Amino acid sequence: MNRDSAPDRRSDSPSCRSLDEPTAELLAWHRAVKSSHEDDFAAATELTTRLGAHLTDEGNAAVGFWTPDLVEAGVPESAVFLEILTPPEDLDPGVADAREVTFDRSLVSLERAGEYHWGVVDGMRPGTRERLGSLYRLTYRSEEGTVETVADPFAYSVPFGPFAPAEFYDIDRLDETRADRNYFEALGTDAERVATAEDDGLPRIEPATSMLEIHPGTATDRGSLAGLAAVYESIGEAQRGDGDLDAWQRNFVGYDALQLMPVEPLTESEDSHTFWRVEAATEGELRATVARPEPLNWGYDIVVSAFSAPNPGLLESGRPDELVDFIAACHRLPRPIKVVFDVALGHADDRGAELLADRFVLGPGMYGKHLDYTEPTARAAFLELQRRKMDFGADGIRVDGAQDFTSYDPETGEMYHDDEFLAEMDRVVQEVAGTEYRPWMIYEDGRPWPREDWELASSYRALTEQHPHAFQWSPVTFAHNTPALLTFWATKWWRVREIGEFGSRWITGVANHDTVRRGTQVDPTTAFTRSPINPYLGESHPETLEEAYDNAAASMLFHAFLPGVPMDFAHANMRAPWGFVRDTDDTWKVKVVAEEANFLHWQVRESDFADEAFFERVKSFGFESLSDLQTFMNALAAAVDVTDTDLDAAAAMLSVLDSPFGPSDGDLSPADLDAYADAWMRDVHEFSTLDHWRDEQGDRRIRLRLRTREFRQAREWLRGDLRDDEYFTYRHPTEGTVLYYGFRRAPPEADVDEELLFAANMEGVAVDVSPESLAADAAADANAPPIPTDGWEPALVAPGADGAGGPQSTVTLENATAVVWRRDP
Repeated sequence: MNRDSAPDRRSDSPSCRSLDEPTAELLAWHRAVKSSHEDDFAAATELTTRLGAHLTDEGNAAVGFWTPDLVEAGVPESAVFLEILTPPEDLDPGVADAREVTFDRSLVSLERAGEYHWGVVDGMRPGTRERLGSLYRLTYRSEEGTVETVADPFAYSVPFGPFAPAEFYDIDRLDETRADRNYFEALGTDAERVATAEDDGLPRIEPATSMLEIHPGTATDRGSLAGLAAVYESIGEAQRGDGDLDAWQRNFVGYDALQLMPVEPLTESEDSHTFWRVEAATEGELRATVARPEPLNWGYDIVVSAFSAPNPGLLESGRPDELVDFIAACHRLPRPIKVVFDVALGHADDRGAELLADRFVLGPGMYGKHLDYTEPTARAAFLELQRRKMDFGADGIRVDGAQDFTSYDPETGEMYHDDEFLAEMDRVVQEVAGTEYRPWMIYEDGRPWPREDWELASSYRALTEQHPHAFQWSPVTFAHNTPALLTFWATKWWRVREIGEFGSRWITGVANHDTVRRGTQVDPTTAFTRSPINPYLGESHPETLEEAYDNAAASMLFHAFLPGVPMDFAHANMRAPWGFVRDTDDTWKVKVVAEEANFLHWQVRESDFADEAFFERVKSFGFESLSDLQTFMNALAAAVDVTDTDLDAAAAMLSVLDSPFGPSDGDLSPADLDAYADAWMRDVHEFSTLDHWRDEQGDRRIRLRLRTREFRQAREWLRGDLRDDEYFTYRHPTEGTVLYYGFRRAPPEADVDEELLFAANMEGVAVDVSPESLAADAAADANAPPIPTDGWEPALVAPGADGAGGPQSTVTLENATAVVWRRDP
């Protein structure tokens, strides 16, 4: 509930009015649902499908709110109204500049049924691609006399952010006019996609062969889904014609799926964000300052409310249609690409409590608010929000942090993993373009994380064992993997070996939004606290990090040899900077920035800092050199740590530092540190935008990566686990080189009859390999099948792997290079 300046009004206005008979029918439906279910969750599962605002066949708005807080607080039914704000016809929600707008204002009475408020309203304008619809929310006067408002958690559109009124939107028209309807219509007739009886005969989207993760906010300088759609539309035009793709474009192809980092509405900074502010209100009008939201965020700081709507900060038009247009652009490529949504319903940012009924929230949690999955209506609401969001047309769902979906057991006094709720998420049915289906299901689950021994104890299979069709993120994909450190591939061998044994339903690969960020947080200046930096990867820290998360050996390992679905990260492919971006936290923003101090060591070169296009805001504080900025950031990190984020004390400590940052006539203040944190976040966001790095792509490297991905696309059989007649090991003793090698043969049911021999210098000094030497090495292992020594032809050879020009030849593998041979049996 939010306070606002709008006055009370106790009668319907002429412009919008409640319709008695349709409202009575809606209430009768409510009573019938409640009486037909003995189980509260079952009843709520049906009731939540009609919450929010829906356009009826007669052109009216059917409105429903779950309002337990109002009922428990004793707010009388007569004090609660639906506030309707109809904008001017020409109001463009895509304009980011703040401006004052006058809305026509109506207050309409609703009917209460138990903990719900319902009504059918005439006069609300439905939003479409072409125009902004009426905004709405609940409003009431409290016992203390203050006017309170209640947001709609089930909104399809929040053009001015989740803390503003929602938009009444014609979601059916959006579905009816989508450009990829034939893609979904084909699902029901494609026999290969029809699942087993466990899916009730409904189609379930098949797993991808390989996947790319993308952060839409930094994928283009437009920072929007429309900008990202334009990338794939340009790729499609080139693929349909005779044009060759540019080097940077090739980083986005060779996959049959992409995973979008979360596209849900996000928390906002109360201090710096003014996307909606009421200036004045009368009975018939409301004046507000509005703007298209532009928070900078990696996507995981959701408020849950309006989860069913796209993040308006990613919509340059302010229209939800952009999300559908992007999906359609992927589906209409010559080789269609599936779209996977990254769903972070495991928690809410602290400000989410301002928008949600209290019964949505169990209490404080690791990331803000811990949601209550045992409350029947809240449980049903989360699943309904998931259904609505996925109905924008997603092929798959990646459940972020599934191990965080925990509930409280009052009998034991302990938290438990709510696997039944995760199973409910898996059972949600989507309907797009008239076709019902279930999406490809992916869980990130590292349980018993955050238990201290989680990295050793986690099997990463808890949910794939419960759901035979589901996938999980693999142990080398989970957050805390740092391949820039020496011995990473040696010490992680036991986990990599598991991928070969039972990784067919794992997402694999070491580059993603979490792992690259963790890599940038390693302190490269500290000795004797952890493994040293791998000296073979590069001459500088930025070069080392880039090579760690994008090298031929890792790419060939995951794409050309191991089971599962390999996933890459667009920023790693582009060798572009990536860091933690979050300007939405007023309380902890300085701490967040302080924890990113090592970003400067790993991601910023002297030439980058000297470029006038980068770090403009930070430079305005007086930093003229990268070394000066590094010194200050290191001091900031130390001050925040030693003072336990006491900003007064930290500012006092930093004031004695010989730094260009600080007022000339006094000491630093917490406000100065806040201003610096805001500048840092905006500079890092711009610095990380992929468009800046389009001209920095090495053609030879990019072509090999694409050939490697296409190698995988042509061999779907590689997704299966290694059989007894296949082999995977590393040479030991290592003698200075972590050499992975292995042998695979296509199964009888595959379209081809072929064998592959793989060898990679994962880290270390150069090593010579050949089919004969690998076969001889394997022969010393009694468990190894015999590896043929003749008939091998090089199929993939990394640049820097010398001597692979002909069949059977010895290859010298430098650090992070690999070779794949192929033969016909």
